[in-house]
Amino acid sequence: MAESYSKDSTTGAIDKYNVEAAEILANSVLHLPVTQSAPVYEQLLSVFPTAAKYWKQYVEAHMAVNNDDATRQIFSRCLLNCLQVPLWRCYIRFIRKVNEKKGVEGQEETRKAFDFMLSHVGSDIASGPIWLEYITFLKSLPALNTQEESQRMTAVRKAYQKAIVTPTHHVEQLWKDYENFENSVSRQLAKGLLSDYQPKYNSARAVYRERKKYVDEIDWNMLAVPPTGSYKEELQWMAWKRLLAFEKGNPQRIDNALSNKRIIFTYEQCLMYLYHYPDIWYDYAIWHAKSGSVDAAIKVFQRSLKALPDSEMLRYAFAELEESRGAIQAAKNLYESLLADGVNATALAHIQFIRFLRRNEGVEAARKYFLDARKSPNFTYHVYVAYALMAFCLDKDPKVAHNVFEAGLKRFMHEPMYILEYADFLSRLNDDRNIRALFERALSSLPPEESIEVWKRFTQFEQMYGDLDSMLKVEQRRKEALSRTGEEGATALEGSLQDVVSRYSFMDLWPCSSKDLDHLVRQEWLAKNVNKKVDKTAFPNGPGVVSTDRGPSGLPSNSTTSAKVIYPDTSQMAIYDPRQKPGIGISPSTTSSGAASNMSNPMVAMVGSGTMNTFDEILKATPPALVAFLANLPAVEGPTPNVDVVLSICLQSDIPRGQTGKSGTFPAQTPAGPAISASDVSGSTRSHPVPSGSSFKQTRDKQSLKRKDLDRQDEDETTTVQSQPLPRDVFRIRQMRKARGSASSQTGSASYGSALSGDLSGSTG
Repeated sequence: MAESYSKDSTTGAIDKYNVEAAEILANSVLHLPVTQSAPVYEQLLSVFPTAAKYWKQYVEAHMAVNNDDATRQIFSRCLLNCLQVPLWRCYIRFIRKVNEKKGVEGQEETRKAFDFMLSHVGSDIASGPIWLEYITFLKSLPALNTQEESQRMTAVRKAYQKAIVTPTHHVEQLWKDYENFENSVSRQLAKGLLSDYQPKYNSARAVYRERKKYVDEIDWNMLAVPPTGSYKEELQWMAWKRLLAFEKGNPQRIDNALSNKRIIFTYEQCLMYLYHYPDIWYDYAIWHAKSGSVDAAIKVFQRSLKALPDSEMLRYAFAELEESRGAIQAAKNLYESLLADGVNATALAHIQFIRFLRRNEGVEAARKYFLDARKSPNFTYHVYVAYALMAFCLDKDPKVAHNVFEAGLKRFMHEPMYILEYADFLSRLNDDRNIRALFERALSSLPPEESIEVWKRFTQFEQMYGDLDSMLKVEQRRKEALSRTGEEGATALEGSLQDVVSRYSFMDLWPCSSKDLDHLVRQEWLAKNVNKKVDKTAFPNGPGVVSTDRGPSGLPSNSTTSAKVIYPDTSQMAIYDPRQKPGIGISPSTTSSGAASNMSNPMVAMVGSGTMNTFDEILKATPPALVAFLANLPAVEGPTPNVDVVLSICLQSDIPRGQTGKSGTFPAQTPAGPAISASDVSGSTRSHPVPSGSSFKQTRDKQSLKRKDLDRQDEDETTTVQSQPLPRDVFRIRQMRKARGSASSQTGSASYGSALSGDLSGSTG
């Protein structure tokens, strides 16, 4: 199994961090000899170095065979990076076992181990058992004389006083034990000490209750894997962020040293689970720096680069910190680590290093590096643009900047973006002559399909700064060039009003209304698709929507992207038509129970025989009672039915239902009668219009059977209320609701249908 896991882990990061495979592998070696399980644990821990549960299994395997040297070595590798109580309790168990036969010397070593453990995990919310074990250990120490007895009591008292101000699960138990301890020593002294520590204990208990809410949201069995964007990972990230914010708020109002210690402990625990999250490392380091501990921040950054060696963000952040504190050489080393041998260095790394050299070593150092690194394979046009703009803006040397752009033009004439950046630079120099020459040189060498943006910028330049003659000539040349690419087709050669709008617009000012602009954009899109089948769903911007993207003619349009959008196939869609009449579109088909299968509701109108057959099959399996209920549903004049209408029909139908009253729950009564005919089900002989001007007709000739257990007054009232059409007047609806409510309270029992009808009908008021 270990071999298969290592094979999977070599295929990529997903297999390497397969949590399920890791759990299976860890469980499979629990009962193997340590000689066989050790390589598997080493493999697991190389992938999950902060998995405390795997470290615990690993060290317990060595402890089981009394391999003390290997146990110590493993503890030295994991304890400080895995601040988890179960692992540390395993450590103290090992220390006590090793020192139990060493007498006083062994007791002193054990006490030091307890102090070491409590200094690291003593503020954990689950550290209560550790405090209890420590206090029990102190009480068990022998005292040969009065002085040693006094020292032991003092040590126990100090341990209790630290424990009761720590928000843990056992804080209340520790307080009770402390009370008993002080009272057993001296009741008179206990009164003063307990009164002093009572407020501190109360504060710790209150903070514990708040802290527990945040801690309970955290999955303590989670393994540290690179972020995948899953919902569970995001929940855990937010849970840790909330806990960190809670601890930073110092809710217990303790001194800054203790508060910072708890914050550090929380960050360290967080990194056990979010080990591959660069933002957590960055936040931790910056928190140290803002707290005045720059050295601690540097150590955190160093650890972060070991955890995430490929993170450029963390390297830049680390270099920024070093540079800000004046450690220029350390920052330079970080930049050089990004450049490595120069072969795998990114263009961004070159740019940032040139900027760094310019800031700290001067213009000549930056220029020398630029000249030396030009032959690097990843030395793209971005570096030329960045260095030229640096020379122009920072060094105030337009000649050097112009020479850099010209040198880059020999290598990057095929890059439209480089041409545009060069043109922008020349625009700053007001060098319109060289701008036109640059556009002409670029357009003569660029393939037509890659020259679209250059033509667009050339046209805009002439529209802004050229005369009318040059403007019209460039526009015509642009149309001829783009017509050969198929981008706009033959229609590109035709002039249109859109060209006028493009010429005489400025920024967000247009020589027409937004409605006219939208119309022109649509016409432009239609002109390019005149020979294609036009789908109305594929139109560009909706009415009144103006995009900031300019189309081929300079108008704001998304026509370029609209042609690339894949739209759903709507040919099989049954579109709702309010003009449909009940029963249209569905042929009647008799079900097995004798009921017709076509419903009167136009919403279920189907298209095509295949859909009809599917509908018939579904209807054949429908119970007769449900078919009868569906037949009673009203025809709907719109996509959304009137809720009150539907509820009224439901209450007047013969659906089997239970009845609730003071006398209990009665079984449903099934009405007896002939089978439902096809005309009844289809609804062709009846109609249920919505209350748009006519009232409801009585949908059934008979009400359900009279309830024998209810008095005649309730029966008459129920029948009368349900037989009446639903009033449109809100006041009458409320009056009917009150009348039914008072009648129900007088009789002491009411029918379920009547009460429900009143509540639902009255809901519209």
